[in-house]
Amino acid sequence: MELATKYLLPVLYAFVSCGGFAIIYNIHGPGILICSFGGALGWLTYLLSAPLLHSDIAQIFVAALVISAYAEIMARIRKCPVTGYLLVAIFPLVPGGGIYYTMEYALNGEIDQFLASFLHTLGLAGAIAVGVLLVSSAVRMWGAFRRHFSPLKEVRP
Repeated sequence: MELATKYLLPVLYAFVSCGGFAIIYNIHGPGILICSFGGALGWLTYLLSAPLLHSDIAQIFVAALVISAYAEIMARIRKCPVTGYLLVAIFPLVPGGGIYYTMEYALNGEIDQFLASFLHTLGLAGAIAVGVLLVSSAVRMWGAFRRHFSPLKEVRP
């Protein structure tokens, strides 16, 4: 029972919520399931990396790497833009609660809690951004490398 409440249900919730966002973003057909699976995969990665990393910022970073790689692969397979898959799948990782509490502390004048919450939320958002950036840059570099060193490249005299 603990396995279901700790892993299965949160991953199912991420799957369903990403499906809703895919519909809102006007993604059609099998793209909805692909985006939903990406969100579930990212949340599962986040949950499974908890015993190994002991830091939610590191967990978010690893999950962002996995989601980004998944979105790049699915975009290449389906010949669609990466952005749709990536934006929908990244939603479960967005630190919405952190943003809310940061603003609440700011409005209540609780400066110490505001700064701690702000820096933590900034770290979470930065981990997502850096994870996506690393995978995207690696894919672009690999494509440039393949184009530059392609054996079918035309040789000019």
